[in-house]
Parts: sequence; C-alpha cells; structure tokens
Amino acid sequence: MIKAILFDMDGVLIDSEYYYHFGTYKWMKRLGFKGDHQELNKLIGTTMATTYDMLYEMFDGKYTKEELAKINEKYFGEEDPLDCKKIMFANVKECLVSFRQMGLKLALCSASPMNTIMDNLRQMEIEDLFDCIVSGDDFERSKPDPMIYLYAMDKLHVTSEECIVYEDSTIGIAAGKASKAFCIARKDDRFGQDQSQADMLINDINELLDYVRK
Repeated sequence: MIKAILFDMDGVLIDSEYYYHFGTYKWMKRLGFKGDHQELNKLIGTTMATTYDMLYEMFDGKYTKEELAKINEKYFGEEDPLDCKKIMFANVKECLVSFRQMGLKLALCSASPMNTIMDNLRQMEIEDLFDCIVSGDDFERSKPDPMIYLYAMDKLHVTSEECIVYEDSTIGIAAGKASKAFCIARKDDRFGQDQSQADMLINDINELLDYVRK
C-alpha cells in the first residue's frame, strides 16, 4: 500500500532543467566555452558542488570554481532570475493537494541548496504541502546515492515498499531505484537522459495522480 510520495523538484515540479541548461550555456559561451550545449546534459540532477566541479573541468581549469560560482549566481540572481510560477508544470499544486487529501505523506528531495528549494516552493505557493523537505547538499554523497530518499523515508516513518519516488534524471532515477522504492519518471527526451531504468514512465503529475488513485 502506498503511503508516501517522494518528489524531486527540477524537471518534476518545474521546467527548470530547460531554463538552467540554456541559461548556463549562455554565460559559458560568453566566457569562451567552445563545446556544444549537449555537453551540459551531464549536469542535470547534480548538486551545485558537483556542478562546479564539472564546469571547472569543462573550462580546463581556466576559471576557479569560486569564479564560476559567482558568475553563475550573478546570472541567475540578477540577469535572468527564475520565475517558478511561470515554469511550474500544470496542475502541480492541485495534485499535491489531492495527494494530501488521500492521506499520503509527501517529501521534497532535491539536489539543490535548501535556500533555493525554499525560495522556489514559496514562489509556487506549495511549501506547506510537504511533510519533509530535504536538500542533497546535506549529504556527503549525492544522487545516484539513495541516502536522500532513505533519509526522507525515515523522517516520514515509511518503508521503501510504501513509497513512490517521482524523478526525471538518470541519476535521480538511479537513486530512487537504489532506495528500493517504486520509481516513476516524468518523460523528457530533450536532454539525453536515460530513463529506461524507471519502473514506469508518465507524461505529467496528472498521470501520477491517476495511477495512485487506481
């Protein structure tokens, strides 16, 4: 019996993967990056610490991780800030409310920093709908390690057999599967993510609600 749903955030609740992907590529090109934007696919689902490690390597050490972090934060903080209400997937809030009305426990398990998570949830006006909110930055090992999901399960007092993990990225799906939960992925073929390991593929959160109701 399903008692809880554990959600990723980027690419699941908001269409931020597209936004971050091409925004990052834009400022990287300004710094002289010669690669194709598809090289950024491997950044999807990673913590910011891992992202900056990868960006450092993409620039062959030309810029320090600290310099890249400042440039990235300035771009998304000042030049092109995230508008979560605008890029929120349809019916997310309504479906979350329905899940709660069904008596399900909800957790948000994102690789993003906690301040980013909370700011995004406030913009979407859904921060009060989660029983547990966890940031990947709080763990020594990030996804695909399952610890973030196992920790949330412990906080919700549920077993993996009682949970659905709702993901989108390759490493997120791997984390969900490693947690032994039933992993459902939101279909997205834009960024070369391998979603084949998910237990089930769906188009959106409305289909997730239909599945849980059945």
